Amino acid sequence: MPPAQRHPTMVDVAERAGVSPSTVSRTLRGLSTVSPEVRVRVEQAARELNFAVSRQAASLATGKTGVVAVLTPVLNSWFMGSALDSLGPILRAAGMDLLIYVTPDMTERADFFERLPARRNADALLVFSFDLTEEEGARLDELEIPVIYVSQHAEGRASVYIDDVAGARQGTQYLLNLGHRRIAFVKTVGPTGFTFSSNERLTGYRQALNEAGIPLDDDLVVTVPSIGDKRIVVEAVGQLLSRRQPPTAIFAEQDNAGVAVLWTLRKSRIDVPERISVLGFDDHEIARWSELSTIAQSPADIGRAAGELARSLVNDPDADQGQHIVLPTRLILRSSTAPLPREENVYRSGTDPLDADSPRHTDDGSWRFVGESGE
Repeated sequence: MPPAQRHPTMVDVAERAGVSPSTVSRTLRGLSTVSPEVRVRVEQAARELNFAVSRQAASLATGKTGVVAVLTPVLNSWFMGSALDSLGPILRAAGMDLLIYVTPDMTERADFFERLPARRNADALLVFSFDLTEEEGARLDELEIPVIYVSQHAEGRASVYIDDVAGARQGTQYLLNLGHRRIAFVKTVGPTGFTFSSNERLTGYRQALNEAGIPLDDDLVVTVPSIGDKRIVVEAVGQLLSRRQPPTAIFAEQDNAGVAVLWTLRKSRIDVPERISVLGFDDHEIARWSELSTIAQSPADIGRAAGELARSLVNDPDADQGQHIVLPTRLILRSSTAPLPREENVYRSGTDPLDADSPRHTDDGSWRFVGESGE
């Protein structure tokens, strides 16, 4: 019986290529710290020896696990699904694996922060959509690996996020430019209690009203669940419509809430956008199906940016560990928003701070902005 054939090792590849085992590991993991000439030699030697890289061997040679971890409170969300779908290929192209920690309840959350398993299992940690306590943030600082906060700004720490304030300000300004003055805002509360984006979007809404000289009215701000309970949405819309001067536009800080508002208004036989315009935020697929105008963000772009940042911070220890990547939003126009109906303008006085920017009907039934002909 012939003796068992010995499998080639990283040392064998290193000897054939004339380099060190650690160089072989860096090359076969796709790291950028290897010159093109050395990469060609190592890859040729590996092919000749039929060598397949071992994650354990690479870890021993470089001190790296080749793993990037994700910490998230949920997986079953549109945002997380889209972000992870684009994050995975970025890491695979760099020879890195993805490890996900999900902490859906306080017990699992407490266990994660007590044990900090990412310390020994990963080279970097991406923290998705998490409101951290001061103690939890301090614990993550103890990891001694790059920690990147995704979908939120973390002062002094690496972050990838959209400018929620600017996006909400743009959405509110768009409604103001359509002639709307009584603009309601629908805040959402998700099952995880994540508040960063919600608070930022409310700030952007208020900033736009302040800049336009529109008095803030807290009665025009209502809160609903981000998913589920239609009854609460119906009650919130009813609360807005029962006002002496109900809103002519409703800005929902998530598309899920915006579509629920659309459904409630149409169920009540209130025409959208003829009587009330509705604007969302996110550009969720449900917004496209419902023809909801919205402020779009791209979770896929956020996932890719987070993956690229993780790769650069792992490969370059001297890189700025507190850098921020801020991605843009954009306004998507659909059929749920329209200029303020002509009869709704009767309450406005000549002292309206936005009168010069407000759309009005022309004789041919089209819309133009006051001031275009010197009015």
